[in-house]
Amino acid sequence: MKTVKTQLELGFATPMKLTRMTPHNRRMARARWWFGQMHAVVDRAFDWSATPVPPPEQIYLTLAKAR
Repeated sequence: MKTVKTQLELGFATPMKLTRMTPHNRRMARARWWFGQMHAVVDRAFDWSATPVPPPEQIYLTLAKAR
């Protein structure tokens, strides 16, 4: 049997709220989570370097024969 020697700390500075999640609160919590995820994706994004301009290419046009 494994013995755990850590102490659990409980704070009484803020009262615990045991409120029911209303649909509005649930929707707002989901929105906060979603936008938090999107902000994290943007923060991890990196800039792509622009592709180099290709060298000029010479093209020959053949003219149609006159009738």
